[in-house]
Amino acid sequence: MDTQVLLVLCLLAIAFLYSSVGHGGASGYLAIMAIFGIQHEYMRSSALILNLFVSGLAFYTFFRSGFFRWRLLWPFLITSMPAAFLGARLHLTPTVYKVILGLFLIVAIYRLLFTHESKTRENRALPLWFGLLVGVIIGFLSGLIGIGGGILLTPILLIGRFADSKEASTVSALFIFLNSIMGLSGLIFNGIQVPSYLSVWIAAAFAGGIIGSYTGSRRLSDLQLRAALSMVLLFATIKLFLI
Repeated sequence: MDTQVLLVLCLLAIAFLYSSVGHGGASGYLAIMAIFGIQHEYMRSSALILNLFVSGLAFYTFFRSGFFRWRLLWPFLITSMPAAFLGARLHLTPTVYKVILGLFLIVAIYRLLFTHESKTRENRALPLWFGLLVGVIIGFLSGLIGIGGGILLTPILLIGRFADSKEASTVSALFIFLNSIMGLSGLIFNGIQVPSYLSVWIAAAFAGGIIGSYTGSRRLSDLQLRAALSMVLLFATIKLFLI
């Protein structure tokens, strides 16, 4: 199979998997781009643009199902958005970028395999200071690497017992969408670079996002999907550290 066709199919699959749990898929897109040897200067911008389409679809779907809680989002949002803009403006050498991205992919693998919602629990209120502090950290790292931050925010919401899985997915989807905008703004300020074939990637991610976001509530084979996706991320992480 032609390499470009295989790459597009992989992006579609990543969009499907991530959107089914309310994520934009940036860590997955970055992993796929690393595997296929996409140039470093294209990775952040492309991942953030794909994030916009997929996370926007995911938020719309989960929002219509009544899972959105604004009071759970705004403390993270007001500090993360300016931090994402600043993080995106920093220039990283390819070596440093690969190391930091590899560490984030390890976090993503852990989140996919080991973060699960408790079946019997009561949610608690989100402390304002906690949301503001975590928002700065996630926002800055999101802009720096080229992700929306959902891969970090969702487990924080679940482990901290601030939301159930559906609420966390909805909040994370909008968080990802808005922080991706800020990250792109920072890149544009410095002079953004995108591949000529990005429109094909967008079409593939959009298609995967439509399917994934509308089937996310079912999650009939969640454990199998998580395991398969984690293997892709693990392969990409090994490739980043060894090449």
